Amino acid sequence: MSEICIEFNNVSKSYKDLLALDHISFTIQKGDIFGYIGPNGAGKTTTIKIIVGLITDFEGKVSIFGNNVPINRKNLHNLIGYHPQEAGFQEWRTIDHAFKSFGRLSGLKSNHLENRIIEILDLIGLTDFRYKKIVHLSGGMLQKLRLGQALLHQPKILVLDEPLSGLDPMSRFQFKGVIKELAKKGITILFSSHILNDVQDIANRIGILNEGKIMKIGSPEELQSSFHIGNLIEITVAENTSLCEGLEDFNEVDQVEKIKDNKQLIYLKSNIDIDICISKIMNAVLEQRCRVRSLTLLNPSLEEVYLKYVGGGFK
Repeated sequence: MSEICIEFNNVSKSYKDLLALDHISFTIQKGDIFGYIGPNGAGKTTTIKIIVGLITDFEGKVSIFGNNVPINRKNLHNLIGYHPQEAGFQEWRTIDHAFKSFGRLSGLKSNHLENRIIEILDLIGLTDFRYKKIVHLSGGMLQKLRLGQALLHQPKILVLDEPLSGLDPMSRFQFKGVIKELAKKGITILFSSHILNDVQDIANRIGILNEGKIMKIGSPEELQSSFHIGNLIEITVAENTSLCEGLEDFNEVDQVEKIKDNKQLIYLKSNIDIDICISKIMNAVLEQRCRVRSLTLLNPSLEEVYLKYVGGGFK
């Protein structure tokens, strides 16, 4: 059985009259890359701050490797690396100076710290910039610096708040590769993002949060197969031949749209047996002797799943 790394049990958090988290419960297994998505104000940052110990007054129970948070907060400090969305660095420092300060604050001894800085700089691609002042770093370099300081003390859990913000396409690709490699080494990763493609690219499990409530949790594939709203069947026939007719008469079909002379989309209703529907359509195709080149079931995208559960796009 997989080891539970992080567990939220019926957790709520209010800011005066605002209910930021509303009795949320979920678990994250060791080695998971857990993507946490939701609109602004959904409660993602509040969740993260509870995990890293910045918020201690909440209702419910939070455990990390079986240790109660915040009771055992001091014992958990070395287990967690935190990459905040915005972190202020003293701009007069160099990257080397900043890492040495972070390392000493984390209790790393000088001989081990030097080796660790070299490892981290290589991992995040900042070796050539070790002695560059922070004031001269680009937004992407600052994001890499935040990741580096979070990893310096070799945490077992990495908590990332919008880690890909400000990165150019190549840096995004490299950053996602680093996250995947860290997970392979057994590091558990929770990251929030508003970019759905990034979540789908690297997360093995996703939690959708809206108005302080967990709406759905699962793998990208599980989320996409969890409902049928948006499912489509695409039929393409040979050029200069007739499309299949009468498909809109089936009970399982909501509507049929001709998108090209040789291609049509069949919009399926929710809560139907897709296999039975496909069988009916194939029988109709055979009866009409349509010269079909392809019949494809198009599953909903992760974005469609997200929209279903939060009722709108990202802000």
